[in-house]
Amino acid sequence: MAEDKRELLEKLKFELAFVEDGGYGRSVRTPHRPTAPFRDSLTCLNFGDPLRTHPCAECILMQYVPESSKGEDVPCHYIPLDGESRTIATLDATEAEGALRQWLHHEISRLEAELAV
Repeated sequence: MAEDKRELLEKLKFELAFVEDGGYGRSVRTPHRPTAPFRDSLTCLNFGDPLRTHPCAECILMQYVPESSKGEDVPCHYIPLDGESRTIATLDATEAEGALRQWLHHEISRLEAELAV
């Protein structure tokens, strides 16, 4: 169990660093297509795989996705990011990035506290 939490913590820390370093700006390779949180970072099991050969159900982030959203095309975009249950899917890009950053800080702090016990 603690190993799963450590793996999750490392993924969330990586994602936060990616967000804070401007990782979701326009891609140089595909400037016409906006980038998508989680999906366009190494956090995603299908990063760089246009065929999406790995089912999202295998992703460690699925534990945050509400049951009702697990069948969505990009389920991680339905993770509630705040007390109002706003998600990447319901916010514009700027709002989503800010809410994601806050959510990542919160989850990282929570996991670090749990692992410190």
